[in-house]
Amino acid sequence: MGGFFAVASKESCIWDLFFGTDYHSHLGTRRGGMAVYGEKGFNRAIHNIQNSPFRTKFERDVEELEGNLGIGCISDFEPQPLLVNSHLGSFAITTVGKINNAEELVNLCFKSGHTHFLEMSGSVINPTEICAAIINQKSSIVEGIKYLQEKVDGSLSVLLMTKEGIYCARDRLGRTPVIIGKKDGAFCASFESFAYLNLGYRDYKELGPSEIVYITPESAETVSPAKKEMKICTFLWMYYGYPTSTYEGVNVEAMRYECGRMLAKRDNVSPDSVSGVPDSGIAHAIGYSNEARIPFTRPFIKYTPTWPRSFMPANQSQRSLIAKMKLIPVHDLIKGKKLLMIDDSIVRGTQLRETTEFLYDSGAKEVHIRPACPPIMFGCKYLNFSRSKSELDLITRRIILEREGEGNVTPEVLDDYANPDSNNYSEMLEIIRKELNFTTLAYHRLDDMLESVGLEPCKLCTYCWNGKE
Repeated sequence: MGGFFAVASKESCIWDLFFGTDYHSHLGTRRGGMAVYGEKGFNRAIHNIQNSPFRTKFERDVEELEGNLGIGCISDFEPQPLLVNSHLGSFAITTVGKINNAEELVNLCFKSGHTHFLEMSGSVINPTEICAAIINQKSSIVEGIKYLQEKVDGSLSVLLMTKEGIYCARDRLGRTPVIIGKKDGAFCASFESFAYLNLGYRDYKELGPSEIVYITPESAETVSPAKKEMKICTFLWMYYGYPTSTYEGVNVEAMRYECGRMLAKRDNVSPDSVSGVPDSGIAHAIGYSNEARIPFTRPFIKYTPTWPRSFMPANQSQRSLIAKMKLIPVHDLIKGKKLLMIDDSIVRGTQLRETTEFLYDSGAKEVHIRPACPPIMFGCKYLNFSRSKSELDLITRRIILEREGEGNVTPEVLDDYANPDSNNYSEMLEIIRKELNFTTLAYHRLDDMLESVGLEPCKLCTYCWNGKE
């Protein structure tokens, strides 16, 4: 998915920018980048971070970059930030999101007189370059960003740095967060609210949907107001978000405890212990353990010295291998035990099946699986939660197709399979349970999950579970 960080400071911004960007490393593993503006003008560094952490790749750049304005990003796809020279002046830009209508936006630019785009590998145009071109269709940066928000189908949050300050724009429906921090002589903008706390900033303002804020070392000014409609990604709490982050006033760790608690209230099994699949399943498991009064244990320990980040390579076979390599078993907590394991979700089921088989091979009596969210029925259109190229990669959709036959998987049929009180739902879960070799399987209900978050359901995106936009 990716994350970003920005600093506008009266003094050098480099170290704040470096550490603030690094604190977003859990959100992507492909590219990292920083752009700054100082006495020597704009400067930029971009590195591939697939095989080395952000800090390692950028340690030398920190010594060479200088400036009091800066933006940085962790990207799971395209190299950024980009440096742009246009009729609106020179600026640097970085984005977070997913553009579904990129070809339409490119054609719009061509019709408006745009002559060309640079292509990345695979003949793909950098989505952030498309965003810059759309912004340049208008006579001011603010109007350009508003036009971009209007034209993008998908999701998009933006940091745009000029020579004087930084524009921070949240996605039109607020699918991803943007939070402003403040300390003496500086303002920052961040995807993750915790990223600036150890740098001396305090919470100042969380942008609303569509809101655009302009930060300088002296101020943070709203230049385009927030709109009311919001569809923030619920998976920020379930999976993406770091435990210390807070979105819309709801802390990730606290939400996961509540999620686990509600899972336990509906359950009727009696395992010897409750465990979470590291990392995002752990807090859910603690909440379950506290409510059920069943001991919490860690039969798997994540090996962090060389596998510190949570995201995986795009290649499925590599991803499965690395998932296995990262988790080291504790046989004394497995042999002869009835285990209940909580994971954040089941997408394909490949890794969880292998984990379950390993538990049985290590002597586990029973393995009960409790995903912390409902069955995933649709590939994410907004933030690339699942990397499936086809919805048939989802274990739920494959089973539904096998049961219903080609041409019979209608929206109405999918609605029924997503209904936790329907026969189709129960039968689908039983097939998944047998296929993945679980002793029992019970997903979190959508209504319980939304209650666990605590926001009005209409403000939360639930597309991947029920197809509702």
